[in-house]
Amino acid sequence: MKALSLTTRISLLFAVAASLVLLATAYVLTQAVEAHFEEEDHHELNGKLDLIQNLFRHASSQRELDRLPQQLDDALVGHHGLAVVVTDGTGNIWFATSGADFPHRLLQVCQARPAACTEETLHQWQKNGVSNRGIAASITAGDGTPYIVALVQDIQHHELFMDTFRSLLGIAIALAALATASLGWAVTRWGLSPLRKVTDTVAGISAERLGARLPSAGLPAELMPLATAFNAMLARLDDAFRRLSEFSSNIAHELRTPISNLMTQTQVALSTARNSDEYKEILYSSLEEYERMAQMVGDMLYLAQADNGLLRPGLETVDLSSETTNLFDYFEAWAEERGVSLLQTGSASVPGDRLMLRRALSNLISNAIRHTPQGHTVRVTLETPGDKAVVVVENPGPEIPAGHIPRLFDRFYRVDPSRERKSDGAGLGLAIVKSIVEAHGGVLSVTSANGVTRFQLTLPMPGG
Repeated sequence: MKALSLTTRISLLFAVAASLVLLATAYVLTQAVEAHFEEEDHHELNGKLDLIQNLFRHASSQRELDRLPQQLDDALVGHHGLAVVVTDGTGNIWFATSGADFPHRLLQVCQARPAACTEETLHQWQKNGVSNRGIAASITAGDGTPYIVALVQDIQHHELFMDTFRSLLGIAIALAALATASLGWAVTRWGLSPLRKVTDTVAGISAERLGARLPSAGLPAELMPLATAFNAMLARLDDAFRRLSEFSSNIAHELRTPISNLMTQTQVALSTARNSDEYKEILYSSLEEYERMAQMVGDMLYLAQADNGLLRPGLETVDLSSETTNLFDYFEAWAEERGVSLLQTGSASVPGDRLMLRRALSNLISNAIRHTPQGHTVRVTLETPGDKAVVVVENPGPEIPAGHIPRLFDRFYRVDPSRERKSDGAGLGLAIVKSIVEAHGGVLSVTSANGVTRFQLTLPMPGG
């Protein structure tokens, strides 16, 4: 079953709500009109009862009583639908107009208990499809003779009016509901036009047009958070697609170089007969390329684990000062070969995975040694300000241009793409450092100014 559109749903809800309100209003109006007619009939009957009582009150002789029927007929001329029944003390009908049909049961009650039969009580009944209202009261003639007077009013004309009134109300409510639905549809469609514009914009977005953004000007306040969130999502997707494209291009380029070297070396080796030492030299050279490729694949898998939240560091206490000292011992020979000194100050311990943190420190220290000019010093400073442990690795040397710093931790990114690849690695070291630091809940930052480049690791300590 096809789902209704939002415009149709709102229009129907408008129509239903309007119908309920109109039905409630119609019910109140109907009750008010019926109450008005009832009060009007009651007033009319009481007026005629007062007239009849007055006539009987002045009839103090038999002669005057004999003239009462004629007087009653004259008094009721022109009152269509009104009938009168008068019974004497024995219950016999003393006077009755044509069409008077007051229920005998009510007359008997009034005959038995005259005090309980008053004009305040309005009776209503239906007989032969005709509705009537009436009152009955006990009166006394001028000579003291008791009588029961019943007045009956045919209310068929009221019911015909109410039937017509209800029909007209029903038609009016149906037309009002239809008009409300139509107007609701038009108003809702106009009100949702900004949403359709947003939909059209979203429909035109593709992988090739991720730079498109939802217009924020003129949007209703309810759609502004949606547009802002969607534009932020598009910015993230655009950045992710760009990085993915660059990553694919870089990885193809990085793998092409060692594969090309291997193919060249193999072709040269096969081009002519060689002795065993020459073949060993070619195999050692190929092994270096294989090792570089294996290292690159391992680093890529490591970063893939980090991207999917699979890096779960342990919670042992890691002495960063001890780890730094061990790494200095490891890099000592290489540093001396490059004429670079290593200096460590301070101490700090953090909870975490020792091997992961050692790898992060190793990447930063090796990177610093690689870019430090001969005769200068790489400094590692450990501090514990407050509830954080701060590790600063700094080295003198050429400054990193400010435009490169935001992308320094991107995969395969190099400040100088022309650097010799064998000494510069695959460009994944800093990306791995960032993943390790973030997996430990820390922050990695870098500054490069006044001839000094500083990498700073900020890691949480127990209680931080």
